[in-house]
Amino acid sequence: MYYSDMNSSVTEADRIAGEGHRESVVISLIEVARSVEDQIEHSLSEHGLSWAKLGVLSRLVEAGEPLTLGEIAAKLQCVRSNVTQLIDRLESDGLVRRVDDPSDRRSIRAELTEKGRERHHVGAEAMNEVQARLLSNLGGAAEQVALGHLLQKLG
Repeated sequence: MYYSDMNSSVTEADRIAGEGHRESVVISLIEVARSVEDQIEHSLSEHGLSWAKLGVLSRLVEAGEPLTLGEIAAKLQCVRSNVTQLIDRLESDGLVRRVDDPSDRRSIRAELTEKGRERHHVGAEAMNEVQARLLSNLGGAAEQVALGHLLQKLG
């Protein structure tokens, strides 16, 4: 049986253009994600933080008590060696301190210092400012909600 694209509502040119559009949408999404991450990192760096450091401080604030490095790694969904390096840097900045685990003498917990609590507050405010600035580019709450739904579909 003979088949012709001329009988089809989608021509080869349309198919190729659609694939190119799909590719450009994905590339745009990646570029926007990188730009957003760069803006967040820049804003946090002005306060001596990074997104990763703020993540650790946030988990400690949320917990309200010292956490083992394994617990922090699980909450951040990363490997423990990454958390160990982050805790080293946060400890040298005076934002956390290592304390013995009272229930397991082989284990160490990370405890938030007062300076760490203050830096977390400043970092969270900086993060909120970046988010507000980025979202102000949208036309209001309806567009923000719509974008959130579209992004969830991709994830």
